[in-house]
Amino acid sequence: MAYSKAHLLDKDYALIADIAKALSHPARIKILYVLLEKPRCVCGDIVDELPLSQSTVSQHLKELKRVGLIDGAIEGPRTCYCINGAKLKQAQEKFMQLFQRLLKCC
Repeated sequence: MAYSKAHLLDKDYALIADIAKALSHPARIKILYVLLEKPRCVCGDIVDELPLSQSTVSQHLKELKRVGLIDGAIEGPRTCYCINGAKLKQAQEKFMQLFQRLLKCC
């Protein structure tokens, strides 16, 4: 069994990698765009915008929520999703720092 030493790296590196992983699927990018157009949206509304099954969309929502890019509030039998602006701003800052440092060498 492989042993990961990721926990030994800087927490900022782990944060950037985790968010990048969450953004690495086109359906998740589309979900963020849907939430930009409809700031508070239930899963069924998002499913209507994607050519994917409800269970697949739910898994993508779960991953975006796991890294904090979206929030989900339970409203009766439904969960209403929205973009987490504070987390998105944090992600933007971390990625900007990364790319600014990378571009210094070019």
